[in-house]
Amino acid sequence: MTAYTEAEGQILRTAVFGAMVLVSTADPGAVDVESHAGVRAITLLSDDLRAIVSAAPPSLPAGSAADVEAGVLAALRESVVIISGREARDVEIFRAAVAEMCRSVAGADGDVAPAEREMVSKVVEALR
Repeated sequence: MTAYTEAEGQILRTAVFGAMVLVSTADPGAVDVESHAGVRAITLLSDDLRAIVSAAPPSLPAGSAADVEAGVLAALRESVVIISGREARDVEIFRAAVAEMCRSVAGADGDVAPAEREMVSKVVEALR
């Protein structure tokens, strides 16, 4: 198992859960259904990443919706750097898993709104 510091774990949790929150709140919808879809998709992460993401409650950035979005997108970018430094092979798994989580959240209610599609694109861009 790759050892992540608590600070790194918090950044990873902010990135993963924050990305799902950004997509879920981009368009009002069935939040309960969307959150279940996102949580189910966490199984797509590697064992190491799933363990660190599940180790403690996530913390989202404070402030306005724009502040939260900026903080989560920054956490996504930083997560890629952190994972690259620990276990390079997990980077692509992380990117694909977070993108799929967001797509699952967006499509959970059977319809993907333009605002959700735009937010998924922002998340995917931050993961590059």
